[in-house]
Amino acid sequence: MEFESYMHLALEEARAAADRDEVPVGAVLISPDREILARDGNRTRELSDPTAHAEMLVIRAGTTRLGSERLKGCDLYVTLEPCAMCAAAISAARIARLYYGASDPKSGGVAHGARVFSHPQAHHAPEVYDGIGAEASKKLLRGMFRDKR
Repeated sequence: MEFESYMHLALEEARAAADRDEVPVGAVLISPDREILARDGNRTRELSDPTAHAEMLVIRAGTTRLGSERLKGCDLYVTLEPCAMCAAAISAARIARLYYGASDPKSGGVAHGARVFSHPQAHHAPEVYDGIGAEASKKLLRGMFRDKR
């Protein structure tokens, strides 16, 4: 199967999150047969919920849609390196592949910080591909923080 990136859709969700005055992070969940199961952006402020990260929202929507707590064979595209909470959910959901854009040295949980997938207690470690759409993701994040100052 030829690789097709869905990062452009995650970036659309990140832009929509920025328009809602959220941290501009977007995510898209893709089924094994390449169907878009869910897409969303951060909604922590809107929902007054610290767990309403883009990744958590699409995982919840995907498991509901499939009627299973497992997302075997699914791919997750996210514009920013997932935090430890989101990485743990990705592991628990058994997502097959994680594609992310910008690295997050401060709060990341994949290549930085907790490194959840390399921890011996991780339920599952997906294949990880980083740097997909990284520049566009960084630009959105920098713009939001610049505008807040």
